[in-house]
Amino acid sequence: MKDINRLKKLPLWELLTDEERELIEKNIHNTSFKKGELIPKKSESCFGIILVKKGSLRVHIISEDGREVTLYRIKEGEMCTLSSSCVLDAITFEVHIEAEENTEIINVPSNIFKRIMEENIYVKAFMYEGIAARFSDVMWIMQQILFAGIDKRIAVFLIKESEEIGKDKIKITHEQLAKYIGSAREVVSRMLKYFEQEGFVSLGRGSIEIVDKNELVKITR
Repeated sequence: MKDINRLKKLPLWELLTDEERELIEKNIHNTSFKKGELIPKKSESCFGIILVKKGSLRVHIISEDGREVTLYRIKEGEMCTLSSSCVLDAITFEVHIEAEENTEIINVPSNIFKRIMEENIYVKAFMYEGIAARFSDVMWIMQQILFAGIDKRIAVFLIKESEEIGKDKIKITHEQLAKYIGSAREVVSRMLKYFEQEGFVSLGRGSIEIVDKNELVKITR
């Protein structure tokens, strides 16, 4: 019942008919993933709709040379629309979804949701609208990678992450940060070392603490 209540809080729920709501209630699943585990599992071709119940997910793509580029992250209470790309014929590219920490999700199977979308034009429009909004985020990320310097990309990430968690100390490794901004760990480490020497940040084991936010903001301009 608690899982259904979580779904009922989503705008999507208001677009469903009584029959569609009943269908979802009968078919939702709870699934847990350990930190670093990929979603969907290799044995599954499509995972359908995902709502994060606890934890967080990272959505990324992998380049031909194996470099990971983080597109966005999904936190507790948020729904992933690109995980449903397999039920939308117009979406053909592949994204990878990884658990950033031990994560629990609520899942509506792809075959169930595809059936609803074929019968409910409002749900289909809602999903396309959600994906369009995500593409806006993705385009911003790609713009940063293509045109912004590594110093600006790191500064933007640190400021944004600090504001989201409400703390100056961010628990993150250099390797994780490199994945998030689409760079190499060695490059990120060198720039962070420079930031530390300039007094902008303080580096710890598995953490980065913002010391002078004003200087980081100047870099982003």
